[in-house]
Amino acid sequence: AMNTDYDAIVLGTGLKECIISGLLSVDGYKVLHLDRNGYYGGESASLNLQQLYEHFGKGTPSPSLGESREYNVDLVPKFIFASGLMVDILLKTEVTRYLEFRQVEGSFVVKKGEIYKVPATDGEAIKSSLMGIMEKRRCKKFFEFVQEFDLDKPKTHAGFNLQTAPMVDVFKHFSLEHETIDFLGHAMALYRDDSYLKLPALPTIERIRLYCEALSKHGKSPYLYPLYGLGELPQGFARRSALFGGTYMLNTNITEILYENNVAVGIKTGNDISKAKLIVADPTYFPNKVKKAGQVIRSISILDHTIKDKETKDASSLQIIIPQHQANRKSDIYISLISSTFEVAPKGKYICIVQTTVETSDPSKELEPAYKLIGNRLETYVISFIRD
Repeated sequence: AMNTDYDAIVLGTGLKECIISGLLSVDGYKVLHLDRNGYYGGESASLNLQQLYEHFGKGTPSPSLGESREYNVDLVPKFIFASGLMVDILLKTEVTRYLEFRQVEGSFVVKKGEIYKVPATDGEAIKSSLMGIMEKRRCKKFFEFVQEFDLDKPKTHAGFNLQTAPMVDVFKHFSLEHETIDFLGHAMALYRDDSYLKLPALPTIERIRLYCEALSKHGKSPYLYPLYGLGELPQGFARRSALFGGTYMLNTNITEILYENNVAVGIKTGNDISKAKLIVADPTYFPNKVKKAGQVIRSISILDHTIKDKETKDASSLQIIIPQHQANRKSDIYISLISSTFEVAPKGKYICIVQTTVETSDPSKELEPAYKLIGNRLETYVISFIRD
């Protein structure tokens, strides 16, 4: 039996775990990284069509869908902000060497069943058909406030202590209408419900500003997405970690997590013991330490068309947010569309993912408002899972 000491042990090769081991290795930590699966990515893996069918117990895909290997479908889809922490981490660890990102073509929001581009500058606010003339002016003033805001200069704080004043008061100060607040809070600050309105305003202002900054870098939308799917990200971080001396072992079952005084200090794999001051794991390795915080429903559809609309203009990649109030719900519905531009589907096929927080006993029905906008679907796979 082997006994080895490390600075850190990481269990699971999902995106978060790989980011942590990548950052630690680059900073000179001695890292041991294990996964019980034979592939990288855990829940963040990207699957080809055959793997997707097997995952959902669907049998064999129809030849009309095209080559299986041309598909790279994320089980946990996410777009990446073009400026912000994730990009900083990618640059610091130089994982950008292994990945190529392309821009998502558009960011949209739904109001009264219609799709609108999310305005993100005072100039766009003035042009947007989302608001009437008076509201455009008020919104322009709000954007000017967000852009000029500086934490160290109280005179840019519109008379508020933004670390204590709730966001709802700031919106009131600018006399903004409900629907404007909807797109600012949900399609720009990306809150999934309205609880943020009662919380201190500062984080919301920073989030809206981050959206504007990300958009100003690239123009069409603030979102980026990697070629060949998000499954490339964990692998990029893992390669980086290994280059800095990280030890990787796939197909490795953890037989026991070792504790001293109720603190995890090591792991046992068969007869071998590895110890470390820091142990990081995805929730599946500590099932008794996590509690259910909510349930998410997500559907993955294959389409043979883009989402046709006067605003989306045939964009082959986009995000559409249906704010909660627009669908008489407590939480938003997210729609994302990606295409062969990102090497995730054959030409002429599109991957469309719809997701929301479960609120009823019939979760599949909760995705209906999105399906109305999407149109005909060739195939749909529905996943419902617990959010930790």
